Amino acid sequence: MPVRILPSATVAVLLALLAGTGQAQFQHTLPAARLGETAVQRWQFGFTFAAPAGPCRKITASQSVPMDWPEQTVRIVDQRVSPGVDIDYRVIEGAAKQMVVNVASLAAGDTVEALVTFECRRGYLLEPEHREQLALPSRTAALRRYLAPGPYVESSHRTIRALAAEIGKTGGTAWQRAEAIYDWVRENIRFVDNQGQEPADTLTTLQRRDGDCDEMSCLFIALCRASGIPARIVQVPGHVYAEFYLDRTEGTGCWIPCQLSGTRAFGQMPEHRPVLQKGDNLSPPHGKRRKYLILPQHVTAESGAPTVQIVARRLDG
Repeated sequence: MPVRILPSATVAVLLALLAGTGQAQFQHTLPAARLGETAVQRWQFGFTFAAPAGPCRKITASQSVPMDWPEQTVRIVDQRVSPGVDIDYRVIEGAAKQMVVNVASLAAGDTVEALVTFECRRGYLLEPEHREQLALPSRTAALRRYLAPGPYVESSHRTIRALAAEIGKTGGTAWQRAEAIYDWVRENIRFVDNQGQEPADTLTTLQRRDGDCDEMSCLFIALCRASGIPARIVQVPGHVYAEFYLDRTEGTGCWIPCQLSGTRAFGQMPEHRPVLQKGDNLSPPHGKRRKYLILPQHVTAESGAPTVQIVARRLDG
């Protein structure tokens, strides 16, 4: 299928819609994203709760759901919510939107559900134009969080800084410096499927010389941050990749995607699965100030032992 680029004005309207998501606080002016092939997918997110062993009280559950981004627009098309179940939404630090479900009480033997279907329209991200003009950005307050270390991203460790300096000896444009880091990770870290396991920290990945999509992306992000290039994690269902940020000569900037595991994709992202999170080092309200790379699914109950099924599935494919 030929690539179709949306008009800049159309995408600029989509960017304006982000004002309520936390992106508006970003102090750099983002140009319109260049979008290619667009697809629509329907995804269902939510929970079912049962009380097989006795009554339960004050059950709360949360998980990330899709929200609008420059390459993605989202709308709710269906809801199945049992009586006595409440659904709310919250945005965490502009990086992710969470569905929060509350069940006041659940009698012994009862089952209730809270299932929401989201229609997600997402376009492939294409390479930015005039990439040779892109430059390292200034360390503004808005970008500082994307230059700092975080969970599994030990960007300030001397080993990471030394490796970043070694890779950076090749010089070149800001784009070429980011691509050199990308190529080093792909050439030196062997992909292994660690699905279901806790990610290894960046230093362990570097020592083992293997990792999955989380670990390879975290190493890329750490090396970028150690080189003065802001970078962040991006989560879609079943996968993560990275984005890095560069400025244009006129003072605007752009987030640029790259996929560390799987098919080579640097500066572009041929992906239609919905974005669930952009950014890391996040602390949800229930986290008691603990920082997370990826926001976890979370379930608590004041009393009782409910059985909970977490639902996150595609409906149309």
